[in-house]
Amino acid sequence: MRTELSLLVASVALAFVQVLIVLLTALPQVGLPALLGNREDVPALEGMAGRAQRAHRNMLESLVLFAALVFVAHAAGKFNATTALGAQLFFWGRLAFAVIYLLGIPVARTLAWLVSVVGMLLIFLQLI
Repeated sequence: MRTELSLLVASVALAFVQVLIVLLTALPQVGLPALLGNREDVPALEGMAGRAQRAHRNMLESLVLFAALVFVAHAAGKFNATTALGAQLFFWGRLAFAVIYLLGIPVARTLAWLVSVVGMLLIFLQLI
């Protein structure tokens, strides 16, 4: 499997791990009955659980764009060293973003996010 597609799969796995972290960190705050219910009256998550939830939501937003770029590049036969680098920057930037966000380090979090955006930009530039 090409690097870009492998890193797309790895990014999906990262998103899955992130949702598990949200659940594990939310459990002590809201309790199992609330997590098993319809979540209509669940209070906003705070601390690490809130950061985990926001990092996961941000990952889902970025993952849609990354997946679209990878699929279009694949369909167009545009995979090359630049798209592979872009996919690597996206994945490692997103992994760093998730860890840094959980730890609550604001400026570093933004820099990691920027790395992932540069990765998507590199793929995008190969398509235009």
